[in-house]
Amino acid sequence: MDRTTWVLVDGENIDATLGGSILGRRPQPDERPRWDRLLAFAARRWNQSVRGLFFLNATTGIPMAFVQALKAMDYLVVPLSGAPDEKVVDIAIQRTLQALVERDSDVILVSHDGDFLEDIENLLDGERRVGLLAFTEFRNAGFAALPGLQKFDLEFDAGVFDAPLPRVRVIPIDEFDPASFLG
Repeated sequence: MDRTTWVLVDGENIDATLGGSILGRRPQPDERPRWDRLLAFAARRWNQSVRGLFFLNATTGIPMAFVQALKAMDYLVVPLSGAPDEKVVDIAIQRTLQALVERDSDVILVSHDGDFLEDIENLLDGERRVGLLAFTEFRNAGFAALPGLQKFDLEFDAGVFDAPLPRVRVIPIDEFDPASFLG
């Protein structure tokens, strides 16, 4: 039986980090992640089938055009609602991570949020692959302390953006290419 990688996307978290911390404004449509590339990256990286779950806070409505686009990319869209003080996306992702402990599947979480640390740690059983896909400089520092967690960068590893983002990142000396700075 083919093993599956479940890709759990915290779209709100990625969008907020992109807009608030990287761009300093709401992203334009051409600056948003190409979500289909995310699934393709996961499939290539671990050489197995992937299933994408995209969690949305739909308390005030469902963004139908976006949902249809995600469905066309083979995501299972999870629209959620709740009280104004409930972090419905976080709650649903936590419950999904907890349910995956009982399954023979690999997992990639797409988020920076430290609310998922305990559930990710519980998945690190030495039998499955567990990954975190985020902007490296904005992921919760607690993820660095989890042995066995594979960490990937949305822009540099997964290549989900059409143009370079205005990020400042620490470059490992083995990856340094002066031509990228000299134009």
